[in-house]
Amino acid sequence: MSPAEPAPTRLTVDEYFALVEQGRLRPNDRVELLEGVVVSMSPQNPPHAGTIARITALLVRLLGEHAVVRVQLPFIAGPYTVPEPDFAVVPGPPDDWYARHPDRALLVIEVADTSLPTDRLSKSAIYAAAGVPQYLIVNLQGDRVEVFEEPRVETARYRLARVAARGERVALVGFPGLDLAIDDLLGPPRG
Repeated sequence: MSPAEPAPTRLTVDEYFALVEQGRLRPNDRVELLEGVVVSMSPQNPPHAGTIARITALLVRLLGEHAVVRVQLPFIAGPYTVPEPDFAVVPGPPDDWYARHPDRALLVIEVADTSLPTDRLSKSAIYAAAGVPQYLIVNLQGDRVEVFEEPRVETARYRLARVAARGERVALVGFPGLDLAIDDLLGPPRG
């Protein structure tokens, strides 16, 4: 008797979406594919959900004529990776993404409360490897925004990383002349 074929150690993007088509994953399951592993996402607490609603309105108002603002939708970040970032601002009109999920983004934003370690370590590497020119973490715990720019695809790292505090603004790399106020991203102080 020969041994069974070993199970694949990492799922590809196609295998991941096949799980949905087969009904093994439901479209409303809160999961994402990170480096070939299906990872569950934490439920949203009220500060996270409220921040998503506020930033959605802000980004659509600011960028809606320049790009597509996708909220918590799949982004193909590599052959083994399909995160669902809180925001992915992608080029083109919305119909460009009707038949397939985007595989490039001009800006990605994650709102971090309980997900801060994953957003800092795993997701920053994923977005840098995907060549996303600017990645922002709206750090609700620290009441600041972490800004990552100049991705180095070959090392999966951003060359520039800094922290922006209340009262500051961050220029949008993919949209010359446009910026965001850190206070608008963070909303009212917690406490």
